[in-house]
Amino acid sequence: MQRMALHRRSFLLALALPAMPAAARPAAPDLLALVRAARSQIGVTRCYAPAYARLAYPGGDVPPEQGVCTDVVIRAYRKAYGCDLQRLVHEDMARAFSAYPKTWGMQQPDSNIDHRRVLNLQTFFARRKASLPVSDRGAGYLPGDLVTQRLPGNLPHILIVSDQRRGDGLPLVIHNIGQGTREEDGLFGATVTGHYRFVPQPRAGSAG
Repeated sequence: MQRMALHRRSFLLALALPAMPAAARPAAPDLLALVRAARSQIGVTRCYAPAYARLAYPGGDVPPEQGVCTDVVIRAYRKAYGCDLQRLVHEDMARAFSAYPKTWGMQQPDSNIDHRRVLNLQTFFARRKASLPVSDRGAGYLPGDLVTQRLPGNLPHILIVSDQRRGDGLPLVIHNIGQGTREEDGLFGATVTGHYRFVPQPRAGSAG
């Protein structure tokens, strides 16, 4: 009886302990793979080149030394997971074009540019149920999370949260905001408009 009472007391004590908050849990290895893939672009992508370009499909890309903020994300997903956001976004827009923004006067999907637009990526991630709460605390963001921002001039931007932190613990970010891919302080450098955590599921018979 004494042993049973001891077990019961231990069980009740365990129930009383607070659960470890999600923000304090270590990042999953898959998300760290995304961070490494984004970091590998530093020193390779050296400029910001937003011009429209005709791309191969699937797997199309502009030259690796140039690109925009979305290209950091697209290249990281390809390298980390073999996941082609060009194809995934295009296929989803073909299925549900009306769900996507019409900011650019588009009448139909365009595999050359759709996946390179922040607002389209936001819509895609939200439709994949990858949205997370927006927080003004750094602890709310894990390495490999995607964060969208609104820059001055109402310009959308996207970045990847790094596993490196500054002295006060705020995560650094990996992005291309005009001078090529860099890892730097910038998580709260502009208004945060979205927070996503997207780990793709492999498709049978496909790398993406």
